[in-house]
Amino acid sequence: QLTEIGIPWNQGYGNNGIRAVLTKGSGPVVALRADFDALPIHEMNEIPFKSKNPGVMHACGHDAHTAILLTSLELLKNLSGWQGTAVAIFQPAEEKNPGGAFSMIRHGVLDAPKVQSIFGEHINPAIEAGVVGFRPGLMMASGDEISLTIRGRGGHGATPHLTVDPIAIAAQIITSMQQVVSRNANPEIPSVLSFGKIRGDGAMNVIPDEVLVLGTFRTIHEDWRNEALERIRVIAQHTALALGGHCDVHIDRGYPVVSNNEALTLRTKQAAQDFLGPEKVIDLPLMMWAEDFAYYNQRVQGCFYHIGAGSRKNGWTSPLHSPTLMIDEQALKVGTGLMTWLFLKELDFLSN
Repeated sequence: QLTEIGIPWNQGYGNNGIRAVLTKGSGPVVALRADFDALPIHEMNEIPFKSKNPGVMHACGHDAHTAILLTSLELLKNLSGWQGTAVAIFQPAEEKNPGGAFSMIRHGVLDAPKVQSIFGEHINPAIEAGVVGFRPGLMMASGDEISLTIRGRGGHGATPHLTVDPIAIAAQIITSMQQVVSRNANPEIPSVLSFGKIRGDGAMNVIPDEVLVLGTFRTIHEDWRNEALERIRVIAQHTALALGGHCDVHIDRGYPVVSNNEALTLRTKQAAQDFLGPEKVIDLPLMMWAEDFAYYNQRVQGCFYHIGAGSRKNGWTSPLHSPTLMIDEQALKVGTGLMTWLFLKELDFLSN
């Protein structure tokens, strides 16, 4: 698509990352970012454009993000009267640590030309299509991945006294972990500890040797983040030991908090109100999602915002990461127009 539009691009930024650069004369450099990775979810929608790959679907709307950025570039290519550079970042691996953003930045995606401001957007099916949302400052949580390998001694389900049951140990660990947030976190600090996968390859009457438990911890406070991760480690190891087993704990530290540049986000929100009307622009709450856009915000002034994509009228209200996610395609039009408008407004601001 970039080649057809006539915009030069390069691949190899963080493995599969692509950067396209559109320049018209001299002027400020503003980056626009879209992620394009999918998720290991089997799509349940029966639609003509259903995923062709079993067990893989765009359950987080990244295909929409990519379509919006491509179309914005085409508009800018055909639009005269502006001076500056658009750096388009098509980013892989947002869904998996250490994140495609980290790798693309390391490979110089924000350099030569030097990016001054960056925008990123995400569809949100909880918001009606046609509406957009902003939040200056702290917006989204950090996200860490937790892997627990609980080892015992397997055997027959009819003789549990001859085993060290890792399934029972895993259940006790998960139950005890609820204390981390409910009894250790300051109530003023939002925190989430969730476990999403348990795998014990036994059978109806077979106690396995080991169980794998995967989860995530999210918060907005760095000191508490460190303390909580240590509590998770101690609870898992000591609970397993007390019950006769052993637990290997691996914590993959994930993305930092997403904190939008306040001045940039406030003027961006005003620009969105001018473009869509004040009634179509809302304030977003603090969210416990995690996003590797945080890494861009650590390097340059950035604004990450939401594009409403839901439709209660059509029943399209399934959340992100759902096998039935559907979006109102009005979100593509609004997202494209807004991204193009925000780019032009930021050029004007940086030029004055």
